[in-house]
Amino acid sequence: MNDLLPADSPLWQYVEGVVTDILARYGYQEIRFPIVESTELFKRSIGEVTDIVEKEMYTFDDRNGDSLTLRPEGTACCVRACEENGLLYNQTQRLWYMGPMFRHERPQKGRYRQFHQIGVETFGMQGPDIDAEVLLLSARILRELGVISHVQLQINSLGSAEARANYKSALVAYLSNVQEQLDEDSKRRLESNPLRILDSKDANTQALLNNAPVLLDHLDEESRQHFEGLKQLLDAAGIQYQVNPRLVRGLDYYGKTAFEWVTAKLGAQSTVCAGGRYDGLVEQLGGKATPAVGFGIGLERLVLLVQAIEAVPEKLDQQADVFLVAVGNVQTVAMQLAERIRDELPFIRLMVNCGGGNFKNQFKKADKSGADIALILGEDEANEGKLAVKFLRQEVEQQTLSFDDAIRWLETLE
Repeated sequence: MNDLLPADSPLWQYVEGVVTDILARYGYQEIRFPIVESTELFKRSIGEVTDIVEKEMYTFDDRNGDSLTLRPEGTACCVRACEENGLLYNQTQRLWYMGPMFRHERPQKGRYRQFHQIGVETFGMQGPDIDAEVLLLSARILRELGVISHVQLQINSLGSAEARANYKSALVAYLSNVQEQLDEDSKRRLESNPLRILDSKDANTQALLNNAPVLLDHLDEESRQHFEGLKQLLDAAGIQYQVNPRLVRGLDYYGKTAFEWVTAKLGAQSTVCAGGRYDGLVEQLGGKATPAVGFGIGLERLVLLVQAIEAVPEKLDQQADVFLVAVGNVQTVAMQLAERIRDELPFIRLMVNCGGGNFKNQFKKADKSGADIALILGEDEANEGKLAVKFLRQEVEQQTLSFDDAIRWLETLE
């Protein structure tokens, strides 16, 4: 787990701001739910034989003896919150959330045991059009952050539960004949969760899968039509994608559409955004059958990608636009003037020197703040109701203005 320091937070705020602005433009509403949930929620939703439940969850007993877990993902929490508060039955919902998730896995670049996600979940819409919408939404996020040319969209269909069961039987039959050549994780998964073998990072196992049965060949007709409809909508929207028949999701509740935005800019191929359909999850957790589709964006990786391709906006870490240098016994006037400027010109980031110091020391602080302009208030200026205006980054002659004229001049900077 790691700290996010003041030098890092402007980039995070920028990325989060772009994402949440786009979500609002698409008509999605924010939902917030607890960091801690009942352990049973994740066992019922994610699946007891998944790596997350078996090895990665932070689980503990509280003082009442109840088993609680720090949320490892947000979808199950969102479904639980919606179901408990009557937001799902005979309704459609477009929702998003943001916050920390927790998994006890091996830390690596862009992956921590406390990590942060923006999640998008939609409920009550069963056609491929809503699948296309969430993909268009995710594409817009990546485009407006300037990273779209460095990611690739991969899609697949996992079909119905019955189709997956039939495919699972065919896959197990094939892999059982080469079981001794599989890596150890895949041998274990052959009994518990064979579809996850398709996602193996072991090169030898991937080579063995070249001749394995393909999930797309086992799709039921409804899933096939849904997938074709999605592809047509993406084609019409000009969204480029690759059909990856080995793409599966690590959670048991997914069916039909599955997708990932992947990049090679962060070392080994990394997933930046991933999601898909989970039409059976609401019913699995005790509600009425409800179609649903969504995705999650890993903020650590998204921020790293923006940095890796140098798409960080200029002067993002600038603390202030204007720095008020206050020298001598002028602090009362300086504070009053600063509050007036903030009242009348809310678009300006104004920082006031505190703690005293001579002109030289205060100008060092002004320069460090990133401000373009210094307002200089000494005792003589304060007595006359005036201040000096000095440009810190440009060769412009310093001028002296009354407080009123200075505010009118600053207004032109918007």
